[in-house]
Amino acid sequence: MSSPSKRRDMDVMKLMMSDYNVETINDGLNEFNVEFHGPKESLYEGGVWKIRVELPDAYPYKSPSIGFVNKIYHPNVDEMSGSVCLDVINQSWSPMFDLLNIFESFLPQLLLYPNPSDPLNGDAASLMMKDRKQYDQKVKEYCERYAKKENIVNSTADEESGDEEISEEESESSDDDIAGHADP
Repeated sequence: MSSPSKRRDMDVMKLMMSDYNVETINDGLNEFNVEFHGPKESLYEGGVWKIRVELPDAYPYKSPSIGFVNKIYHPNVDEMSGSVCLDVINQSWSPMFDLLNIFESFLPQLLLYPNPSDPLNGDAASLMMKDRKQYDQKVKEYCERYAKKENIVNSTADEESGDEEISEEESESSDDDIAGHADP
């Protein structure tokens, strides 16, 4: 049945023709990264993230896998893996939705209205419920540190080079260098 693959190709092309910067992985349309900007009037405004999208063979009948490549501080996003806990994507997905819905509705809604009662990041959820001011400050710190245009440009080199090589970002000397990597 060629219908799911035609729909997948059409949805990816629609996303590419929109205002989103889409970068395919391995020259296919099953895996790609999308540049995503934090929604206006949110704590995440001004932040730029690379979102990894993996489409299953049964897309659009099965939901895509969505994850943040660069770090984000949010109760419903796993801080280490970047996995997104989003009911619409994970449980309520319908073939009526397309990829534009994810980037124009679902992800902005997730960032505007975090749900601390269904966390993937327990620390963020706990801080959000106990001390909203400190939570807001930590979100802004993460945006400043990890959600800049240069973070998403260099994160592709990290992904493709594997753990053996030192990426461009890590080879530049800085106070934020990861322990264990010597400067060349």
